[in-house]
Amino acid sequence: MKTADLRSKSADQLQAQLVQLKKEQFNLRFQQATGQLEKTARVKEVRRDIARVKTLLAQQAKAEAEA
Repeated sequence: MKTADLRSKSADQLQAQLVQLKKEQFNLRFQQATGQLEKTARVKEVRRDIARVKTLLAQQAKAEAEA
């Protein structure tokens, strides 16, 4: 997921994206625990995507507080 794509989204859309990513992260952890996970690199990708979304939400909140 590209940061530029995320920057064009509103705070509500980012929150929805965050919820979706957390669900995917849970499912990936569950698959890993049961030995069904095929794409192990996806765990790292999702974790970093969650961090990107959280960072953008924090930046938007800071910008709104300063404005």
